[in-house]
Order: sequence, then structure tokens, then C-alpha cells
Amino acid sequence: MLCAVRSTYLSPALLTRARNLLAEHADLSDQLATSFDPKIAKRVGELGPVAKALAEWNNANESISELKSMLEDPDAEAELRSIAAEELQTTENTLTTLSDDLKRALVPRHPFADLPCLLEIRPGAGGDEASIFSFELLEMYVAFCAHRGLRSTVIKLERADNRADALTEAVLEVEAEGAYDLLRTESGVHRVQRVPATEAKGRTHTSAVSVMVLPSFPDTSSGDGAFNFDDPNSDYYIDPQEVRTEKMRASGAGGQHVNKTESAIRLTHVPTGTVVSMQDSRSQHANRKKAWQILRAKLAEARQDAREQELVELRRGAMGGVGRMGRGDKVRTYNYGQSRCTDHRSGLTVHNLDNVLEGGEILVKVMDSVRSWLTDREILALVLEANEKQN
Repeated sequence: MLCAVRSTYLSPALLTRARNLLAEHADLSDQLATSFDPKIAKRVGELGPVAKALAEWNNANESISELKSMLEDPDAEAELRSIAAEELQTTENTLTTLSDDLKRALVPRHPFADLPCLLEIRPGAGGDEASIFSFELLEMYVAFCAHRGLRSTVIKLERADNRADALTEAVLEVEAEGAYDLLRTESGVHRVQRVPATEAKGRTHTSAVSVMVLPSFPDTSSGDGAFNFDDPNSDYYIDPQEVRTEKMRASGAGGQHVNKTESAIRLTHVPTGTVVSMQDSRSQHANRKKAWQILRAKLAEARQDAREQELVELRRGAMGGVGRMGRGDKVRTYNYGQSRCTDHRSGLTVHNLDNVLEGGEILVKVMDSVRSWLTDREILALVLEANEKQN
């Protein structure tokens, strides 16, 4: 009876995975009880949510089994059976939530999940409209951070034709821990559909803006090796000899100082062709530091993307059409004429565009729907992968 109830709420493959992780958690906890090891402690912390979720799930199943036995007992008093029936309904409803919690706990955390992040915003197709909407998206994310009490700083802002309301590139640093996990689903192409102010015939134009969410690493290597910038085998290592550094005069507005000093820095990672330029500060040292921060983030993100793509290829036989969405894919459309915002991943459509662009609760609702969508995909991938291993 108990096994039958369990199979209703959790696939056998996921249940096996959960039990294996619980056993690992118990074994490592025993090791910690005798001698402390920071790596073991970190792993125990990572497995803690799985152990807790599985314990609650098991307790609920045991309660359901006991309540059903009471209902099936012909000698049980009518009043007790009535109470048991009510508790059974409540516990079964709770079990559905606990099953979802356990599934989410089984999804491995992204290696950058706990880090602050950088949002890079660039206009795509659409000319002036794309540049203007890029600036509006920057304002949206700044407002979103302000509403949630997250400290954000614009560390790079290049305006289009020196206009105050348009840009060619911006980088927003969100310094809160876990900001990467909160915002990583914003990566991709954001489309805007509206009638430009310069459109004489009232035709709706479609423009595109690219948003890239990058991890923001600490300034120096961490002592525990989590982010080792000096180890050539680390994802976070960059060989200085492979980076070409150019000094130049900053362009655009900035007064006489901009025109007389070579404070701007451009870094080119020769093997990948990745280019980062920085000119926002009057200090060449400050520009160099920020440029290296962005370059390290871009290369680490690219390496992580490549690893995830390899995993997708390995899973492809089991997963069929379940793949990963690239940052070049269309992720969201903002339609001004209908005051509509549609996310093309979760499928959610909302009709309060002003609130979205103000970084308000409607934007939070959209972002939450995408994180749920992403979690569902990751759970499906885990199930299919586990089933493939069992067959």
C-alpha cells in the first residue's frame, strides 16, 4: 500500500536518487561528527534540503498509510474514522506540496547560484528603438533591485549618439549574494513592439535587445579553492599572456579630461575573441579592474555553457526535444499597444506593462513563472536521465 502511494507522487527514479543522496548525507554527517572538514561540511549543507524534504515526504506517506489502515479497520469507531478521513484528505494535499519540494531539492544548484551578478544589456535589431528600449530595460532592472532591497550599480554605460535615453551598452552590477540565481533567467532576447515617436504613419515596429546575465566573482581567489583564479585547470583561470591590453582615449561625453588622457581600456582574449572595453572611470586602474571582472565573468559563463551543452548532448537520446534555451533565443515580448508582456518560455502573459517596466510585482510574477518553468524542465531531465540509467 505504501509503495503504491509513493509511486503516485514521485517517480521511482527520483525516489532512488533521493534515497542515495540521503545515504550520502548520513555518511558525511557521521564523518563530520569525528573530524571537521570544510569540503565535507559544504557537501552536507548542499544535501541538507534533500534530507529534510525526503524526511517530511516519508512522514506524510507513513501518516497516509496509518490513516488508511484506520479507515479500513471494521472495528474502528465511527467518530475516529470520520476524523481519519478528514486528516487523510489534508495529508494527501500536503503530500502533493511535499513532493514538489522534494523534486526541487533534487535539482542541483547552479555553480554560480550564490554569487552576485552582472547584467549586460545591448541593443539588437531595430536601430534607435532598440537603443531606447535598452535604456528602458536598464531602468527596469535598477527599479526591480530597488524594490527588493538589492544594491545595484551601473558600472558601464555607453550612450547612443550622446542621447540621455538611449544606449549602446550597459552593465549593471547587482552585488547581493544569490543575485545570479534570481536573475539568470533574464538572459536572452527581449523584444519590444510599439509605435516609435518618429513613426508618421502609426505603424508598430519590432525591436530587440540582448540581455546577458553573468556571475560576479570576488576580487581575489578564495582560500577554499571555490574560485581559484591562479590554477590553470580552473574554469576561472585566465592566462594573462592570452589577453591583449590596449589603452586609448575614452570616446563620447566627458569633458576635457576624456580627450587628454588614455584612461580607457580594451581587453581581448585572443583564443576566444572575447572583447571587453571600459571607459566609465577617469582612472585607468579602475577601468582595467572592471574590464577584467567582466572578462572573467564572460569566459567562466561560456565555459559553464559549454559544459551544460555537453550534458544536453549526452541526454539527447533520453530527453528527445527537452534541451536548453540559449541566450540568443527570444525570451520575452513587451507590447505597448496592448499593454502586454509575454514570456515565451513559461507562456505567461500579463497585461500591466507599466508595472513590469517599473520593476514591480507583475515583473516578479513573470520572473517567478520562468524559474518554475526552468525547474520543471530540470526535473524532467533528471527523471528521464534516471530512467534511462535504469533501463
